[in-house]
Amino acid sequence: MVSLDEILGCSNSSEFNNLSMRIFKFQYENNNVYRNFCDLFKKNPQNTNTLKEIPFLPISFFKTHKIITSDKIERTFYSSGTTTNVSSKHYVSSLNVYEKSFLKNFISNYGNPSDFTIIGLLPTYIENQSSSLIYMVDRLINESSCDESGFYLNQYDVLIEKILKLEKSGKKIILIGVSYALLDLIETKKIKLKNTIVLETGGMKGMRKEMVKGELHEVLKSGFGIKNIHSEYGMTELLSQAYSKRDGIFECPNWMRVIIRDINDAQNMEFNKKSGGINIIDLANLYSCSFIATDDLGKMVGESKFQILGRIDNSDLRGCNQLI
Repeated sequence: MVSLDEILGCSNSSEFNNLSMRIFKFQYENNNVYRNFCDLFKKNPQNTNTLKEIPFLPISFFKTHKIITSDKIERTFYSSGTTTNVSSKHYVSSLNVYEKSFLKNFISNYGNPSDFTIIGLLPTYIENQSSSLIYMVDRLINESSCDESGFYLNQYDVLIEKILKLEKSGKKIILIGVSYALLDLIETKKIKLKNTIVLETGGMKGMRKEMVKGELHEVLKSGFGIKNIHSEYGMTELLSQAYSKRDGIFECPNWMRVIIRDINDAQNMEFNKKSGGINIIDLANLYSCSFIATDDLGKMVGESKFQILGRIDNSDLRGCNQLI
């Protein structure tokens, strides 16, 4: 069995590869849906020796099957989806694993949440208890030592006044918001920020016309008067996130990795330097499935960083912004 300390303490490729193979064995033996999927490809722990041989479960299975390695379910997270599509369900056996994963990753990228005023331009956790994104932001807000931290939605004038007041006091701020809500904010009033990190978490999802990431960031940079827009890449089906601090280039924590697959041949992983479908290994997803083939298109940037290029045709819209 693999421990959480081993997963979050992973520090190099050798350790990652070793943990991946051990987790593959554990999930093959304890996750009935994943085992049946692997058997279709005649893959099992006895004849699978490298990461690229491990079958990646299509993310759509989370809509139709119960993906779990344990009888214990502490929380079920639902994707926001769309009004016409079935939501994905992530059965979480241990919220402690999720919390330790996102807190360690956040601290590694930004520092202690207590050093910031954290503002969520998102629905409140009380209104959306089934959202893993809201759960994460709510916990970061609670870890913040600032009374001004909290969720704000459709209170743009109040929020602008509050941000400018905090800026004047010199306090460091992280503004976490869905893309269209951030656009609504700067359409209310353009401002010039000095001490605020703007962290967007997704696209328009039917609320506004879709924009390519580069175009969106240029508009947001102009509206907020800042040089860089940060991004978070996560999803209901995972327990880890990747962050981008500029130019839409994402970097994973040490226990998460992206592999690019050929969209015309899902088993072809000799594809890392080209664009293709994004496969994710999330070792923190120990009690679910750590090997997921997403519906996103991307490309590798160097050895460990990646960019999101869009969605694979005919895949469902992912709906973080439908939360609002």
